Amino acid sequence: MFARITGLAAIIAAVALAGCTTTQEANEALQSRWVGQPSDAFFSQFGPPATAFPLNDGGQVYTWRGGDTDRRIPAQYRMMTEQEKKNQASSPSTIINIAMGGMSSGPSTYVPPGQVLVSPERTERLGCEAQIGVNASGIITSIRTTRDTDGEGFSFSRCAEVFGVTG
Repeated sequence: MFARITGLAAIIAAVALAGCTTTQEANEALQSRWVGQPSDAFFSQFGPPATAFPLNDGGQVYTWRGGDTDRRIPAQYRMMTEQEKKNQASSPSTIINIAMGGMSSGPSTYVPPGQVLVSPERTERLGCEAQIGVNASGIITSIRTTRDTDGEGFSFSRCAEVFGVTG
């Protein structure tokens, strides 16, 4: 029975990870899709470049940024150890709460009863940045991601989400 449950868990994990796309996969898809295409087509679809650097041969190197969003990471807690419960009873702390719930001394951080705040709530900035090289005719000669955060969902790549790359 245990082997059957373990096998099922492994299959579920493999299926879940199959949908995840990495930065490398996003780069490969971008290169195959956009190298040789007009830069105007890229910028029409994804928005204008943030910066442009002229090259001696008449080409340009563009920096494109997009997909910026914020992701809220909830606070992380762990259960108190028996020793922490004893210490709390003899010397109350504002971070550990064993009563009916309450506030810590920090900025509005609620600590559930009997738990210890391990990591406070925070916000992560997600986004994608790509460097796009074009020749004098405006044809893309190279494209690669230069900044890629985790995605919003289960994706390992925000760029993959922005550019519609699937695993």
